[in-house]
Amino acid sequence: MASSSPENDIETLKKRHKELDTLRTKARANLENAQKQLDELKAEARQGYGTDDLEQLRVKLAEMKKENEEKRSAYEQHLDEIAAKLVEVEKAFNATNAGAASRTE
Repeated sequence: MASSSPENDIETLKKRHKELDTLRTKARANLENAQKQLDELKAEARQGYGTDDLEQLRVKLAEMKKENEEKRSAYEQHLDEIAAKLVEVEKAFNATNAGAASRTE
């Protein structure tokens, strides 16, 4: 069994230290990038919605969904009314044409 020399151990430790230092540098850069993105998103939220508080944003989102559903429902009702009026117009037109056709016979 060969024993490792202290010089090899030191070189191994230096190499490991360098690898860990590289990982630490990358982790710091990733953290800085993530923080920058978070700050940008918070600024965007404040500008667009008046807050960057997550709970307040959730409340606003729920309000927006409710408002959209109300608008969608009103639009659907409006379209149903238009369709009903078109059916009435078509019936009246058909009745008028049927009456005119029987008079010409």
